[in-house]
Amino acid sequence: MTKAFAPLHGLRILSLALNLPGPAALMRCRRMGATCTKVEPPSGDPMGHYNPQAYAQLHEGVKVLQADLKSPEGQAAVHGALSQADVLLTSFRPSALRKLGLGWKELHGRYPSLSQVAIVGAPGARAEEPGHDLTYLADNGLVPGLELPATLYADMSGSLMASEAVLQAAMRKHERYAGSGDPHPEGLYLEVALSDAAAYLALPRRWGLTQPAGSVGGAHAGYRVYPCQDGRVAVAALEPHFAAALCAAAGVERADMKAMFAKDTHAAVAAFFASKTCAELDRLAAEKDLPVHTMTT
Repeated sequence: MTKAFAPLHGLRILSLALNLPGPAALMRCRRMGATCTKVEPPSGDPMGHYNPQAYAQLHEGVKVLQADLKSPEGQAAVHGALSQADVLLTSFRPSALRKLGLGWKELHGRYPSLSQVAIVGAPGARAEEPGHDLTYLADNGLVPGLELPATLYADMSGSLMASEAVLQAAMRKHERYAGSGDPHPEGLYLEVALSDAAAYLALPRRWGLTQPAGSVGGAHAGYRVYPCQDGRVAVAALEPHFAAALCAAAGVERADMKAMFAKDTHAAVAAFFASKTCAELDRLAAEKDLPVHTMTT
């Protein structure tokens, strides 16, 4: 986000969220111009212990305070910060927040203009259920085998939804202020569920697009990962002109949609890639304008 466009400039965010989704959302909000403060327990954020590099990037430009929220001193510190905040970002279970006196009812009564973006595992009554990125992905059919997913999809997409919710709160605040002239507009409670984030990512699979019979699930010969002589090659020749260029290079006569789903086409394209090195395929991609990416590992 460039300095010339900072939609959250002037917005003050206080975060109590640990680990990944909350800090990732805070990182994006800071890049959109928000002033970000985070309160961590005296032991710190677990991310800082198991991946200091990730922690450093997530918290660049964020003011980090430490406080024990179960102590009077910690409570005083967090409420002092809350009195100066526009948005509170949390990732606790709702019952945990209530025990700390930080439930939405209490917060809204004490700070009427404060908005809260609450990151939870699942929506509504399911917010108390234990879960993590992997379980939410599995529940939505995104863990097809025994191998772990390549990244933390639910956490990262959830962080995007949380930063989107912060934008919604900021827009609502601006609209209320512009419409009524009220310098202290009423805050909003916005819940972001990681299970919903996983469900959103799973939509293409539910639509059948990424199922084995789907056009981007392996059934189309121009959209697959093939072995080559010294590695692998990811091919995304889905559009007709890309598919035609791929088939011409592979010596396949027909390149219409029906042909791209035929076993003979799959076999011919696979044999073509198996005969080439990554370097040869990189040159071919540049010469023929093909959406091809080679991988030597």
